[in-house]
Amino acid sequence: MTDIESPAPRRRLPVFTGIAVLAALAILISLGTWQVERLHWKEGLLADIAARRAAAPVPLADIEALAAKGGDIEYRTVTATGRYVNNKERHFFATWRGQTGYYIYTPLQLADGRYLFVNRGFVPFENKEPEMRMQGQLTDQQTVTGLARARLPAKPSWLVPDNDVAKNIFYWKDLDVMASSVDLDKASVVPFFVDADSTPNPAGLPIGGVTQVDLPNDHLQYAFTWYGLAAVLVVVVAISWFRPRKGAAQ
Repeated sequence: MTDIESPAPRRRLPVFTGIAVLAALAILISLGTWQVERLHWKEGLLADIAARRAAAPVPLADIEALAAKGGDIEYRTVTATGRYVNNKERHFFATWRGQTGYYIYTPLQLADGRYLFVNRGFVPFENKEPEMRMQGQLTDQQTVTGLARARLPAKPSWLVPDNDVAKNIFYWKDLDVMASSVDLDKASVVPFFVDADSTPNPAGLPIGGVTQVDLPNDHLQYAFTWYGLAAVLVVVVAISWFRPRKGAAQ
C-alpha cells in the first residue's frame, strides 16, 4: 500500500510575535488614516485661502476688528489709504522667480497718524537702496490693495539668520524691531502686515503681488506609504504562516 501523505504542518506564530504584528498593523493603519484626515484638512485650508484671495477687498478697519477678536486674518484681501514714509522702509531678504533681492516694507501713514507696514514688493539686489529706484518712491496719497499677513511671534527656526538691523537686512519679519529700528512706537503700528497686489509701480519697481502660498500637500502620498507598509506586513505574515516548516514530511 502506498502511504497517504499528510498535509505539512503550518508554522505557528508565538503569542508575543502575534501581538507585536497586530500592534504594528494597527499603528500603520492609524497613521494612514491620520494622513487621510490631514489631506481633507489641507484641501479645505487651501480652498479657504483661495476664496479669501479672490474675495473683494474690505477696509483695513474690518481686518483690524477681526484681528482684535483673535480671528484669522491671513490672506484676507484688504484696502488702505495713506502716505508712504519712504525714508523708513525696511528690507527683507528674498528671492523672486530665481532672482535674489529684497522685499520693500514701507510704513504707510494712515489718516489717524498710525502706520501700516506694507510689503510693496520685490526689488533686485542692485536696487536695494532707494536712490536706485527713485521713480517708485511714491510721495502723494496712495490707496493700496493687498493681502493681510499676520505678524510672526518669534523667529521661525534656528536655521534662519538673525536680522541685521544695522545694515537694514531682515531675514524674518519681526514687526516690533522693524518699527523700533525707524523710531516708530509699536503702539502706533498696525499689528500685522499687508502684501501689496500686482498693481504696477512707476518704472516697474517694486514688483508687487509677491505673496507666496507655500503649503505643501503630500498627505495622500504619505497615506499610501503607511497603508502600503501595512499591506506588506500582512503579506509577509501570510507567507510565513502558510509556508511549510523545514523537515516536514514529504
